[in-house]
Amino acid sequence: MSRYSAAEIEPKWQKAWDDAQVFKARRDGDKPKYYVLEMFPYPSGRIHIGHVRNYTMGDVVARYKLSTGHNVLHPMGFDAFGMPAENAAMANGGHPKDWTYSNIDTMVEQMKPLGFGLDWSRMFATCDPEYYGQQQALFLDFLEKGLVYRKNAVVNWDPVDMTVLANEQVEDGRGWRSGALVERKELTQWFFKISDFSEDLLSALDGLDNWPAKVKTMQANWIGKSRGLQFAWDLTAPAEGFEQIEVYTTRPDTLMGASFVGISPDHPLAKALEAKDPKVAAFCTEARKGGTTEEAIETAEKLGFDTGLTVSHPLDPEWKLPVWIANFILMDYGTGAIFGVPAHDERDHEFASKYDLPITPVFEPVEGDYPEKGAYVPPKPEKVRFIRKVAGEEIMTGNEAIDATVAYAEEKGIGQGVTKFRLRDWGLSRQRYWGCPIPVVHCDDCGVVPEKKENLPIQLPYDEGDKPIDFAVPGNPLDRHPTWRNCACPACGKPALRETDTMDTFVDSSWYFARFTSPRAETPVDMAEAEYWMNVDQYIGGIEHAILHLLYSRFFARAMQICGHLPAKSSEPFDALFTQGMVTHAIYQTKSADGRPVYHYPEDVELRDGKGFLKDGTEVQIIPSAKMSKSKKNVVDPVAIIGQYGADTARWFVLSDSPPERDVEWTASGAEAASKHLARVWRMAAELGDAPANASEDEALLREMHKAIRDVTLGVESFGFNASIAKLYGFTNTISKSKAGSEAKRTALKVLAQLMSPMTPHLAEEMWQILGGEGLIAQAPWPVADEAMLVEDTVTLPIQVNGKRRGELTVPKDMPKDEVEKLALASDAVQRTLDGAQPKKIIVVPGRIVNVVA
Repeated sequence: MSRYSAAEIEPKWQKAWDDAQVFKARRDGDKPKYYVLEMFPYPSGRIHIGHVRNYTMGDVVARYKLSTGHNVLHPMGFDAFGMPAENAAMANGGHPKDWTYSNIDTMVEQMKPLGFGLDWSRMFATCDPEYYGQQQALFLDFLEKGLVYRKNAVVNWDPVDMTVLANEQVEDGRGWRSGALVERKELTQWFFKISDFSEDLLSALDGLDNWPAKVKTMQANWIGKSRGLQFAWDLTAPAEGFEQIEVYTTRPDTLMGASFVGISPDHPLAKALEAKDPKVAAFCTEARKGGTTEEAIETAEKLGFDTGLTVSHPLDPEWKLPVWIANFILMDYGTGAIFGVPAHDERDHEFASKYDLPITPVFEPVEGDYPEKGAYVPPKPEKVRFIRKVAGEEIMTGNEAIDATVAYAEEKGIGQGVTKFRLRDWGLSRQRYWGCPIPVVHCDDCGVVPEKKENLPIQLPYDEGDKPIDFAVPGNPLDRHPTWRNCACPACGKPALRETDTMDTFVDSSWYFARFTSPRAETPVDMAEAEYWMNVDQYIGGIEHAILHLLYSRFFARAMQICGHLPAKSSEPFDALFTQGMVTHAIYQTKSADGRPVYHYPEDVELRDGKGFLKDGTEVQIIPSAKMSKSKKNVVDPVAIIGQYGADTARWFVLSDSPPERDVEWTASGAEAASKHLARVWRMAAELGDAPANASEDEALLREMHKAIRDVTLGVESFGFNASIAKLYGFTNTISKSKAGSEAKRTALKVLAQLMSPMTPHLAEEMWQILGGEGLIAQAPWPVADEAMLVEDTVTLPIQVNGKRRGELTVPKDMPKDEVEKLALASDAVQRTLDGAQPKKIIVVPGRIVNVVA
């Protein structure tokens, strides 16, 4: 070929890898294993360059480890259940299953031309009955071990879609699909007992040395360990069978600033009051319309109802405080009751200001004036002093006051110092169709009965018997299906009803890493395969999954271990974690006739002199680079890039322009430059001439080759892919300019191909073949740097004349000082500067510098 043709070369080598089953993973006790995994995608129907960057990083690691003698597992699958499929069915008709599997086929077709070294034989989707049937088996095992249970709980309820929403599905207080205002509703839900593992999940973070510190901090904050005081406020008169209101606080040092006690609308006392008082009932009903997310609570107007009840202050029984029902207090956090300290809590301050309650400061600034009456003072112990008496102490710092208050309360029998966690049990029930059915049956005689394992999988119905399921009808289709819900009780055999709730999709992605070790096993995992392949040596994914997905996966690994489905070593499933940056792109926008923004795909915009134009000449507004988004149309289609430049260009570019943990901006000019460079590398191999050996030039080139091996290897092993590519650019230039003989150049080019092969595998294979390499480069051993060739025999010394640098001198490292002096004086730079004069002194610092004093 006269030029490099990606369209011809790339499919050829992909077929060669498939024919040789290069990436098919099999157990091999004679090799060290290496399991690299990228967070698997949702089958939305199209991949974009962001996907390419993520999977290319994993592929570089997988290919490198394969070449260093490891037995590599590098699988791919799809996180396929969830609301988007139901949304598509609702909007366009059809069925979520058909939409999902069609998208999976499309995405596989898009991914395979990128040349990823994946074991496609292990592919599965979480909506495959074979997968979710084993997930149902896990649920039953967890149930048997007491790791899952059922209880009443207050949830986010979408009144239009008639389903529970996770906090992440509530946007600005509204359901992410319907846009309806979310309400609080009490339902019977299934929960995983993740809170039982709070201490373990927190303390084990210290051992995750190869995780980003930021991710560990985010998880620690979410788990939220705190030390505080638990105690009760005595009601001044019993009410509805209650004599006390129990609270928990991490800031007992603020007790002397209390001005009211607040309870949740779902607190047992509030429910007892509303049962008898229509005004209380009306208030609680309205309060429950608010969302349960922290954002919703922070932004919502603070509303309260004065119950008329009062409590006695535990440190001063003569001090009476009113009891209010407040809409910003949640029943599932703490005890569902608080004491309000308006001077030092923003929500309490807003509430007290609204209802004219006392605002009593407990702190004063370390410096500055005493706070004015009614002011809010942040309760930061390191910045304020305690000014109210507790246990006889006049003034102490905030932290000392916390300890003193706990000690005093315990001494007087008022309360108990306890450690609590913010982490709550994981509610997994979802009232929707496209999810994993919960495998239990409701029997009038036997109650809630686990399904028998031999009856698994409990499959989702495809239609309603005589007609397709209508997903445009609100609510869960499983509730109204004419036959699916009816079944026999597994315990007594009488007619019973199936559970119609399905599992949160976070469940599906919380154990897929284990299933990949044995994806066709008739149990959740084959323990022999899990013993060999686990743990995941390198996990790669976005920072947006730093909390819930990773936390839930860590819980699942522990639960699976307890149930005998993972080995003891796998309680922490991911040995190393890398969170990659995003691929960004400029947004191109015009305005519609009514002033609304209209977005345009990059391929529809022509750039000229820094401006953008549509094909009809309309100028577009160019908005600075942002995360790729389908709604903004600033996405780049990898299929188009492959068609124009080839897969290797896309892979090279997404790795080269930025450290992998940072964002990288995709530009057409950058892709063009990458393509030209790769074409140049191919020409160097294709056009290698027949030049005689040149001893000094050959040795110099080979020394640079061994430096490149060392530096590129270090870059790959440390996820510094951009640094490795920078070294490869430099090494390419060195080969191009070298006057070495053809054999030395051939050796250098073969090594260049090997070093590039994880990033540009197709080009590397083609070069390897041209240059006479044996077999496939994908199976060739990684080159090893010769330490002897890394030792420098020469040193370059800067030459200064009267303190100013005038040149440099390259000499043997062991050259005597007098010889160095002679060479320095004879150099053109020194001769021009001296202009015939004799120097006063020459100072040679061996290996460092030559100073000439004129």
